[in-house]
Amino acid sequence: MPPALQRVRIWDLPTRLFHWLLAASVIGSIVSAKIGGNAMVWHFRLGYAILALLAFRILWGLVGGHWSRFVRFVYSPATLLRYLSGKQREGEYLEVGHTPTGALSVFALLGIIALQVATGLVADDEIANTGPLIKFVSGSTSSLATGWHKGWGQWLIIGLVVLHIAAIVFYLLKKRQNLVGPMLSGDKVVPEGVPASTDGAGTRALAAALLAGCAGGVAWLVSLGG
Repeated sequence: MPPALQRVRIWDLPTRLFHWLLAASVIGSIVSAKIGGNAMVWHFRLGYAILALLAFRILWGLVGGHWSRFVRFVYSPATLLRYLSGKQREGEYLEVGHTPTGALSVFALLGIIALQVATGLVADDEIANTGPLIKFVSGSTSSLATGWHKGWGQWLIIGLVVLHIAAIVFYLLKKRQNLVGPMLSGDKVVPEGVPASTDGAGTRALAAALLAGCAGGVAWLVSLGG
């Protein structure tokens, strides 16, 4: 007989808010950069917001809800190959949180975004905008960072975002799996026995404190530029 199904909290509220705030901030930063001019003020602000969100996600990947922790979606090459060949073992639950392929996409996107923010902190468009930490690097380093930030960096992010959306559409149309719904509600219908993520008031208070600390850390970092 097929296993009984149950509705389980998979994505805690802090993870869901991080996801949507990061998506909105990345899109806003791309749009503001394309507009230029006075919109660059918002480009910088959104960049600082993205940095705070990334710092928060690193911490939340260590202490967050069950399915938000890195240990739950850092897969070995053998597990990835087994997943691609459809040979999932009993009790692995590879389709519950981030799948092995989805995890690769997540880490790639977070890594590229982090690199984009880092290069933006020391970039110089030679017109009116310079990163707040530019005084800490040489001119050649700033030039390399600027070239990446305005070239490969932004296009890789756009490409990964498009790939991310394409994967969501593929899962919806081909596998009949709605990946967006659970990231809105937090819940998924899964086989009985799948552990739930803690998502109570205490967990959310911890997340708020961590995010506030990350925001404060980013403000301090930016202030070093004078």
